[in-house]
Amino acid sequence: MTNEKTASGYVLEKGEKPTLKTIARLSGLAVPTVSRALSGAPDIGAATKKLVRRIADEIGYVPNRAGVRLRTGKTNVISLILAPESDMMNHTARLINAIAETLRGTQYHLIITHMFQDEDKLKPVRYIVETGSADAIIMNQTEPNDPRVAYLMEKKFPFATHGRTGSEKHAYFDFDNVEFGRIGVEELVRRGRKHLILIAPPQSQYYAKNTIEGASAAAEAAGVYLRTVRRTNSDESGEGVRAIVQNILEHEPEVDGIICSSPTAAMGSVAAAEQMGRAVGADIDIFGKEAVPFLKLFRKEIIVMPENVSQAGEFLARAVMQAINEPDLPPLQALEVPDPAKLNK
Repeated sequence: MTNEKTASGYVLEKGEKPTLKTIARLSGLAVPTVSRALSGAPDIGAATKKLVRRIADEIGYVPNRAGVRLRTGKTNVISLILAPESDMMNHTARLINAIAETLRGTQYHLIITHMFQDEDKLKPVRYIVETGSADAIIMNQTEPNDPRVAYLMEKKFPFATHGRTGSEKHAYFDFDNVEFGRIGVEELVRRGRKHLILIAPPQSQYYAKNTIEGASAAAEAAGVYLRTVRRTNSDESGEGVRAIVQNILEHEPEVDGIICSSPTAAMGSVAAAEQMGRAVGADIDIFGKEAVPFLKLFRKEIIVMPENVSQAGEFLARAVMQAINEPDLPPLQALEVPDPAKLNK
């Protein structure tokens, strides 16, 4: 067996396995320095980290997770807890991709843990914490005074939430749904609409409260009618939303504007309106939001507010890495504020 040479000219000795010692020999660095560079330690320079990572990639180094856990007590795993939902093609898919891209090149790997709607929401959180199967958790569908947040803070387990909970003591990224609701009403009023309904998120979730608050305040200020639909929500299937909205339009033909908190709800509302012979953009308007631009391809008349879920995923990944590596720093928090100038862009 002969020595092997990598693309950059690094030479592996006969039968040599790609280990931390191998990287140390090829880089001229000490093994502890190599280990800390691969783990993203803040006291290691960027050039050193780049060198170590390049060598690791070229020689095919893969850390032994069992060994890492024995040495450090860490798994190098971040778990994203998600409920199966109909909006996977839009919001959730982009969130997963953004988190994974941000973790790329770090020592951390992303896994998905399912949270089933008919089970206690604490169940997957407790499992991860009690089994030590991840170093941090990212979760969504947050609630006011969310019990998962209280549990994780009590356990001092690193986490971040996509959505606020009313607590300012943990890492989060959120979309300002108060502003979304306000802008939705004001845009519909600007187009002459006076009898509005809102397909809000599930009432248990924190951003439902925000959306209703913003829309209600704007409707009161404008002197127009607004009702939050209670028989469905923006997490329902498109067919479920269509059936409810069609029933509403049958009994309340004066409805001329619909605000939807998801693309699925917007498409279901369009289907209902057209089933009732209503022309979207002519005698009824539909205002929605999306993470991936396709609503305009479905019906160009839909009024669309973009939501930057890629930014959310990137931020949440950085937030949990900081929570793991620098737990004494203040938690990272950010709020995306929707801009009326971006409507339909």
